[in-house]
Amino acid sequence: MYEKIIAKNSLFSGLSDEDTEYALSFFGARYAHFEKGEMLGRPGEVLTRFGLVLSGNVQVCMEDFDGNSIIMAIVTPGHTFGESLCFLGKESPVHIYAVSDSDVLWLRTDRIKEYSKDPRDRAVADRFISMLASRTLEMNNRIQILSKIKLRDRLITYFSQNVSRYGMTFKLPLSREDMAAYLGTNRSALSRELGKMRDEGIIEFSRNNFTIKHRI
Repeated sequence: MYEKIIAKNSLFSGLSDEDTEYALSFFGARYAHFEKGEMLGRPGEVLTRFGLVLSGNVQVCMEDFDGNSIIMAIVTPGHTFGESLCFLGKESPVHIYAVSDSDVLWLRTDRIKEYSKDPRDRAVADRFISMLASRTLEMNNRIQILSKIKLRDRLITYFSQNVSRYGMTFKLPLSREDMAAYLGTNRSALSRELGKMRDEGIIEFSRNNFTIKHRI
């Protein structure tokens, strides 16, 4: 049912059906369903598995010193969450929950830590290590956004990242409230700034659908 979604992820992309089955076994794959709002992980817990989202959306959040929620990641189908925490075996500092009804493939990292001379095991482990490296680069995008002082600059950076991925028209998997949390602001300030950018002819939007009118 989810073969195409699984094949989108770098852990499994380009593998034959046989090799995919082997990799799923290597990671101890287990399917799970979560209802909207259900928690997948809480602060203080040690993640024994990391997740590959098959359907729905999952958010990873943490709280600042004032108790405000900051969205660290929005995880859509074909993407993973919690892989670093799972591999390191450390207590989680984040909340992980299902934004909508979601199906998740839980995966373990135990066998990566076991030295194996089997070339198939090494190949799968190398894919995981490469994925961790890619995730580090993705976090740089997040840092680029939060390093901007002005909200307009954060929005421009965020939109530019989406233009690079999807083109001048794209749909964001975020409500306005979640988008505000992701950008480190409040909903009212975000709505005002989006309105200004629309009035200036920079963007057009309808709910979560955005079109960038010219390069920013």
